[in-house]
Amino acid sequence: MVEITATEIDISALLESVASPLAGAVVLVLGKTRALTDDRRTLWLDYECYATMARAQLASLEVDARRHWPIIGCAIVHRIGRVEVGETSVAVAVSSPHRGQSFEAAQWLLDTIKQVAAIWKQEHWADGTSQWVHPGMPPVGGESKSS
Repeated sequence: MVEITATEIDISALLESVASPLAGAVVLVLGKTRALTDDRRTLWLDYECYATMARAQLASLEVDARRHWPIIGCAIVHRIGRVEVGETSVAVAVSSPHRGQSFEAAQWLLDTIKQVAAIWKQEHWADGTSQWVHPGMPPVGGESKSS
């Protein structure tokens, strides 16, 4: 399951979607909005994406993960729009026969999503500045004043 949503991620539904009596492990990784980034107080994050491309990329990553690990269930959900401090911006749930496989697959998926997905994050800080960031790429436009 791959989803992009503007609403809060339903963690219970996500876990239920990967549950199976064949799975000896379910791993859930949540990306949360943290209060500090490099000693700067974060107020909120904004996520934007090219939805068609992002969904296709996430689906392709799931296919790749299934080629490398014996995944029974896989769910990837990413938020778009404003995400407050403490809220979940991305969730990856993986079930497999053994916990090591689930941990490896979930970590690879989350790391790779942050590197390649057509999803962009704008950090908004308490000092009134904001910046678009994407791991693996230089910052776009440097810092800008918030409106």
